Amino acid sequence: MTRIRELDALRGFAVGGIMLVNTWQHTDKPVRAALDWPMETIFQGRFYPIFSMLFGISFLLFLRGNSRWALLCRLFWLFCFGVVQHQFYEGEVLTDYAFYGAVVLLPATFLAAGLPVLLLGLVAIAWALLPQVGGGVLLIPGLFLVGMGLWQLRPSRTLLLPGFAASALATVLLTAAGIGTGNKTVGAVAALTGAAAFALGLLLVLRPRLSAVLEPLGKMALTNYVSGTALIVLALPLLDADPTRWSVVGLTALTLVAQARFGRWWLARYQYGPLEWTWRCLTRFRLVPNRLESGRDHNRPLPDPGVP
Repeated sequence: MTRIRELDALRGFAVGGIMLVNTWQHTDKPVRAALDWPMETIFQGRFYPIFSMLFGISFLLFLRGNSRWALLCRLFWLFCFGVVQHQFYEGEVLTDYAFYGAVVLLPATFLAAGLPVLLLGLVAIAWALLPQVGGGVLLIPGLFLVGMGLWQLRPSRTLLLPGFAASALATVLLTAAGIGTGNKTVGAVAALTGAAAFALGLLLVLRPRLSAVLEPLGKMALTNYVSGTALIVLALPLLDADPTRWSVVGLTALTLVAQARFGRWWLARYQYGPLEWTWRCLTRFRLVPNRLESGRDHNRPLPDPGVP
């Protein structure tokens, strides 16, 4: 099965944003800094919804050539990765992704495709946004289903521009309302519309050069996410010593540049990233060939059919 390069680029964008927000969230904040306001109002909560929706899509793509039993095995090993990561990084989401993938996404594959799945996802998101529920990780199942439903429906690309305009306007208005009222639910909805605006905006401006930078981050998302969290933990003493918190931006930028360059070098030689290959081997209970035999290996990305 060939890769869909726009999805890889979008996933890479989400991984980069998650790295930025996670780094900022884990620093001590005894006093306010200038960087806190844009992080809270523009970036926080905007990237994991993109990644969650893409997880729902990747679930379907994996199911194309594999059984549901293989999917369950894949989720089991993802949970194990999360347990290991939790030993040094309490904020990991791999265990949540694996759990909700098994109890929500797997049963959803038995539903009528398209609109029923999308509506169920929207209902689950609305439920999670209720003040008495509290949102957070409980938004993940609904986001999974929305991603799955959208992929099954394949909306036209002509909707990208109006969708971006509507979500960007909604984000501005909801963010202003959330700041003015202090209503956390309004802020959470603004984060979701902001995620939509970021994703649709990226798809509108995505060109080969930008895609080439983002794709390695997306193709090796598991490797980059886990290694990024390890760097955050190791750098925390330095980050906490910086009251301006601009070191957050510096660490994120250096990490993403290094990951993108390493990813490009690695993927010129191998089909899968280090953790992605390990995950695939564990899922299939055998060693999976990884080294590329030639520059035209059949498992390498081919011209993108596009995201409808």
